[in-house]
Amino acid sequence: MDAAQIIAILSVAIATSTPLVFAAIGETINERAGVINLSAEGTILLGAMVGFAVAKTTESMGAVPSLLLGFGSAALVGAAIALIVAFGALTLKQSQVAIGFVLALLCADLSSFLGNPFVRIPGPTVPSFKLPLLQHIPVIGPLFFQSDLLVYLSYLLVALTWVYFYRTRPGLVLRAIGEQPAAAFVRGTNVILMRYLYTLLGGALMGIAGATFSLDFKAGWSHRHTAGYGWIALAIVIFGGWNPLRVALSCYLFGILQSLASVAQSAIPNVPTQVLTVAPFALMILFLVLTSSEWLERLLSLFPAAVARALSQAIRSDPPAALGHPFEQD
Repeated sequence: MDAAQIIAILSVAIATSTPLVFAAIGETINERAGVINLSAEGTILLGAMVGFAVAKTTESMGAVPSLLLGFGSAALVGAAIALIVAFGALTLKQSQVAIGFVLALLCADLSSFLGNPFVRIPGPTVPSFKLPLLQHIPVIGPLFFQSDLLVYLSYLLVALTWVYFYRTRPGLVLRAIGEQPAAAFVRGTNVILMRYLYTLLGGALMGIAGATFSLDFKAGWSHRHTAGYGWIALAIVIFGGWNPLRVALSCYLFGILQSLASVAQSAIPNVPTQVLTVAPFALMILFLVLTSSEWLERLLSLFPAAVARALSQAIRSDPPAALGHPFEQD
């Protein structure tokens, strides 16, 4: 395998990780605000179905309008599901985990039922768009700038989210309502309202993630079209330490593992394809377990104290202190 083939594999891995980036960043925003939205799996599936269905039924309007309507509809679906989560958790003070889990199952089945007329039929897809000048940069160009607008928007989303979190006052308030909501409330922040807004924003991004699958990287619709990716997005948020940059890198790592599994299917024909298909999911879960257990502490103890401390900070992060806890705003 030469350098060109490696670059091609990596570029495909990065591009196909884009839906996961949208979903994981959406969940990161939710959890940074103190809300656990476990409906990600169902939201992505229903967003994928609605996005494709709307784009297909409005195809006569032209490719661009139909795609915009598809993505817009998927975002609205994601926000609507997130609104149910927010209302149940923030207003009714019910279990965020229970509400999200039930919605994940309900929306997944609903996507299959409502999407039955659109199974395995062609529809509009996002066209490729290579960025002028940037696409010709050696190595960097083929890796990052020969895809389409959704991929470039995902780069922008990650960068803007990081800047918003760590370089703006509203971002500081966002982190405060997830860490110390009482302190934020004392300083004049309407914690419940802000949590509502950020939950809806995160849900909209998850809906867009679904449409990104069905209108681009896995074009079309079928039963359980994006099955498993919602749960992986939830795991990646923890794996990435609730940091947008680390979360995005974790998404790309998962995409690379998937690409390597595809390559391995032809290189190791004797291994059942099912094993290689699920290997990326299993490896991500295994790594998450190892970085959250005493095995990591034992491994870090082999390094000098300063190095161990730096590695621990890079690998592990604590969740927002108020994550999942109801807040009484009097």
